[in-house]
Amino acid sequence: MNHLILYFAAIIILLVSLSTSDSNSDLVSELLNLQSQSEAGVIHLNDQLVSRFLTSTKTPRPYSILIFFDAHQLHNKPELHLQELRNEFSLVASSFIANNVDNPSSRGKLFFCYLEFKESQSSFALFAVNSLPHIRLVGPDAKSLKDDSVQMEQGDFARMAESMADFVQSRTKLTVGPIHHPPLLSKKQIGLIVVVILIWIPFMAKKIFAGETLLHDRKIWLLGSVFVYFFSVSGAMHNIIRKMPMFLADRNDPNKLVFFYQGSGMQLGAEGFAVGFLYTIVGLLLALMTHGLVRVKSVSIQRWVMIVSLLISFWAVNKVIYLDNWKTGYGVHGFWPSSWN
Repeated sequence: MNHLILYFAAIIILLVSLSTSDSNSDLVSELLNLQSQSEAGVIHLNDQLVSRFLTSTKTPRPYSILIFFDAHQLHNKPELHLQELRNEFSLVASSFIANNVDNPSSRGKLFFCYLEFKESQSSFALFAVNSLPHIRLVGPDAKSLKDDSVQMEQGDFARMAESMADFVQSRTKLTVGPIHHPPLLSKKQIGLIVVVILIWIPFMAKKIFAGETLLHDRKIWLLGSVFVYFFSVSGAMHNIIRKMPMFLADRNDPNKLVFFYQGSGMQLGAEGFAVGFLYTIVGLLLALMTHGLVRVKSVSIQRWVMIVSLLISFWAVNKVIYLDNWKTGYGVHGFWPSSWN
């Protein structure tokens, strides 16, 4: 009798495991089908599909899901960079699929998806997402979408696609592979540029030998040098690399704009341009005194121009130091040599 009970129990367990295996394989096949129909392999989830592939399934699942939380109504806020991050997310997804197309150990193990706020507010609530940008990884063993999923930290977005790939590899142990960035120019554009250059070369050669190009104009070199100087001292490269906005909306008053942000960890574009403008004034005045003023014959004019230039330079440098003190909290001040005391 006991043998019969054990026999039937084994059969029931086998049937349950087979049905579960078939169910899991059906889910993977369905996800692969949705992935193949999606742009860049990023599946568009909604509340029903979240229930289908996450909340209604038994753990462990045979796959992980990386979700990008999006909100179309916030795309007009440049400080969030939602559209740019979404493009980088799609780039990681397409690169992962392309790099692992012939790798059976990775195929069907990770799926890239996105949720849109207006369409999937219930899913946003399940994950307890209340701010964007937000990326969350749901692993095979995750039961609670809020507590068991892993959030990508805000500081990890700095390197865009590469940061997302590192996050995936560290959490899933799957290899994303190299990121396939799209070329800056298409083949047709490159071909058109080559044709234009070939047509333009004879005319340009004639201008060069005649000395009639813009590169022979001293005014162009002067303006170019001033621009390079301003670009260097204004922190414009920092703003470009970090994609810093020119200004932010005040959190306490949305109708008010913030051009100067207090805190050493962040610099707005307006701050850099303000400091660059002040430094450029100092540089131009220094150039005036060393190259232009020496040609003036009147000593009195030389003295008055030099005094005014020094006062303006002192004012400009003082404003820069004041801004640095205000942002960082560190004081920069002059001192008398100890031998003078």
